[in-house]
Amino acid sequence: MDETGHIVRFCPASKEKATGMPSKEYTRICDLAADQFGYVTTSQVRERGGSTDALRKMAKRGTLERISRGVYRLPTYPSSIFAEYMEASLWPVSVRGVISHQSSLALRGLSDVSPSAIHITVPANHRIRRQIPRHIVVHHAKLSDTDITHYEGIPTTILRRTIEDCHRAHLGPDLLRQAITAAQKEGFLDPGDAADLINRVLPEAIQQPGNE
Repeated sequence: MDETGHIVRFCPASKEKATGMPSKEYTRICDLAADQFGYVTTSQVRERGGSTDALRKMAKRGTLERISRGVYRLPTYPSSIFAEYMEASLWPVSVRGVISHQSSLALRGLSDVSPSAIHITVPANHRIRRQIPRHIVVHHAKLSDTDITHYEGIPTTILRRTIEDCHRAHLGPDLLRQAITAAQKEGFLDPGDAADLINRVLPEAIQQPGNE
């Protein structure tokens, strides 16, 4: 946002004009990338009426970087701590991955969890027909619209669902309690939901601080 209060979209300088590529294609990609930390997918460009062939040509010239099948990034886009989460959510291509489990906590900075890979959830009936990269863990589950929210523009499970998923995945009780406490403090959970989660996911012996 600039000093006049208007939103400013970042669109890095490009060599596209010199190569003869229609500027509308590059502008279209910039518009998409501005909301996704520099990332775009072929399906998104196609849905906007753009040319996927233009994407491939831009990648060949170095204007875009091919990240994985169907996922591209503007290499001159500013780096962000959230970029890897956006990339993981876009990786499935045909469906949108939802950041979940420990990664949903890490995305929001809740608790000391530090997963070695980014956890995403895709629809229960979605079949993945290619090798999953090492930095992504895929879960299959039916998520309702009420199970999903957005944080920094990235789809992620709501905190209640996140805690429940982490509990089912056997995340340690100390980390669960830390996450619930931090989520309530930051306004992600109201006191009633926090108390209910503590009663349901934490062993009785450690529900209160200092009882370990």
